[in-house]
Amino acid sequence: MQKFIVKLFPEIMVKGTSAKRQMVDQLFANLQKILHRIDTQIAVRKFSDKIEVFTPKSTVAEVRLVLTQTPGIEQVLEALQFTQMDTLEKIKETVGAVVADSLEGKRFAVRAKRAGTHDFTSIDIERTVGGFLKAHSKAAGIDLGQPEVTVRLELRDAQLNIVTASYKGLGGYPLGTQGDILSLMSGGFDSTVASYLTMKRGIKTHFVFFNLGGLAHEIGVKQVALYLWSKFGSSHRVKFISVPFEAVVEEIFRSTAPSYMGVTLKRQMLRAAEKIADTMEIDALLTGESVAQVSSQTLRNLALIDRVTDKLVLRPLATMNKPEIIALAEEIGTRRFAESMPEYCGVISQNPVTHGSFKRMEREARKFDGSVLDAAVADAKTIDIDTVVADIEALSAVTVVHEADPEKHVVIDIRPEPGCVETACETLKIPFYELNSAFDRLPKDKEYLLYCDKGVMSQLHAQYLRDGKKCDNVKVYRPRA
Repeated sequence: MQKFIVKLFPEIMVKGTSAKRQMVDQLFANLQKILHRIDTQIAVRKFSDKIEVFTPKSTVAEVRLVLTQTPGIEQVLEALQFTQMDTLEKIKETVGAVVADSLEGKRFAVRAKRAGTHDFTSIDIERTVGGFLKAHSKAAGIDLGQPEVTVRLELRDAQLNIVTASYKGLGGYPLGTQGDILSLMSGGFDSTVASYLTMKRGIKTHFVFFNLGGLAHEIGVKQVALYLWSKFGSSHRVKFISVPFEAVVEEIFRSTAPSYMGVTLKRQMLRAAEKIADTMEIDALLTGESVAQVSSQTLRNLALIDRVTDKLVLRPLATMNKPEIIALAEEIGTRRFAESMPEYCGVISQNPVTHGSFKRMEREARKFDGSVLDAAVADAKTIDIDTVVADIEALSAVTVVHEADPEKHVVIDIRPEPGCVETACETLKIPFYELNSAFDRLPKDKEYLLYCDKGVMSQLHAQYLRDGKKCDNVKVYRPRA
């Protein structure tokens, strides 16, 4: 069994005893839930200052990935565990057998942490082991300032852990310790990064989508919401709510002065989100707005927008610029989703106001027929995020093919890192973020089957090609298991 030592986010460790215990308990429960989906043989053990995970060798890589993507974890250490290490003699010989060969030609230092009752200190361990390694290896010497290799040891009573690798964790608080929030999700850079940041902070993040672009847009937002949840939040089940907003946009065009349309749209989205949040007993809303990024996001206009709701509105990107947001999207894996998302402009203000008037906004708001918004909220559809794949299959009008015919089909593998597809057909490898431009260059007399692991991205892009490019020679390939 491979051992991992999970170090907690430092802010957890400085909490009071009750709060710290609650957070450690929550992280322990979250890891048990996620890791047991991988393998029920994985053992999770809880301590006051850390969590230990023991996993079969076959699942080490998958477990490592989970641990580095789970909120509340500052650092993940891989370690070899030895028992009955009750003397310095045993410790130095055991460490020497494990690490001596890796020190050849390098300058090293030994760092030790000790817990329990011993007749020696942590410094004694470092000096004894360091001297032994210097004498019994081909190391270049000891360097306590800037060592090329650091030998990390942790001793608890008579149990010795020799750390073999270290990985940076996600940080933040364990998911589920900071309440719930409803994220206004468009599927672009800003809303996906904002949702990641609240998940990282331990907030159970639900998604509400205001549909302005039809089925393809809805499928696209569902796939990126599913991605975020699967990667960073799968310890808790959350909701995805889709609100049909075309009629609301029509009413804005009918009732609102052109320069106030953009602000009005954002206000109606917050109003609708507040109604939905009330039914879910959620106290806060989340948006990806950044100050001055667009005309509706000046300080004055954000104040106008917030006037429409009594809910707390969090804007974690408020002071970030676009390159910073895009860089974070790249880091967490949502950039390619955002770049390939079909864009739909529901409301484009003519000469949009950048410093709106509170009195003028009140006059414009009175002209809007609130029953249109109420009807949209009433028609909203709510699903559990983990049922997205099945829901997309039920929604999509694109034909799903289970058995490809080499005589008439060409399979296109649209995964970001294409792999092997079991088919006798000609297979093209075109990542989904290149598909829209590449498809125009393909022969028009072929029938193309889009393939991805779960069928979500293939549904989205097949729908988009059919609706946006008017292509009727595109289907989804889902081989039978």
